[in-house]
Amino acid sequence: MTLRIAQLLIGLVFYGAGCAVMVRAGIGLDPWTVFAQGLSLQTGVGIGWITNIVGFLVLLLWIPLRQRPGVGTVANILLVGTSMQATLAVVPPVSGFVWELLVFVGGMVMVAIASGLYIGARFGPGPRDGLMTGLHARFGWPIWACRLSVEATVLIAGWLLGGTVGIGTVLFAAAIGPLVHLALPLFDRRSGRRVPHRDTDAEPVAA
Repeated sequence: MTLRIAQLLIGLVFYGAGCAVMVRAGIGLDPWTVFAQGLSLQTGVGIGWITNIVGFLVLLLWIPLRQRPGVGTVANILLVGTSMQATLAVVPPVSGFVWELLVFVGGMVMVAIASGLYIGARFGPGPRDGLMTGLHARFGWPIWACRLSVEATVLIAGWLLGGTVGIGTVLFAAAIGPLVHLALPLFDRRSGRRVPHRDTDAEPVAA
């Protein structure tokens, strides 16, 4: 349990840091961060704090969808945006397309590894992922349709608010799924990679 909690917390902090690195690259962001950035530009509130606020508001949408948050859901709301804001305070923007591209890819890899960490800890989904699965469970829509409709909506809204949409947005959409697919088995606490040894070891148990 202690290792799982540590994995969850490290993963969420690392996720926020990766998002901040992608922001500093300046060549595009994932849909939810585009939305948070747009709101930040319009309100003057830091993008990390906006990320936390949006996560809380999305969690409220779980109520009519009859979803139940886990410890990981609450930790996600509290830590991702906070880590993002802290990282932005110490990481400067970069210039030059090659550097921007390298920094963006580095941030995306950080997000993928972080996703493997916090998802693999199995303490419940993040608020945005829970929204997708909640829509699927409540209305029977395919997961891909739920994700596409929600993320397209927030992407367009964020772009209209001034969020950054560009080649990084396309790269993230194309690469994040395969990268998380590679990262998750490395950190999945239910993978059962370890072989129990008589009575001194035990099979991993799902959250």
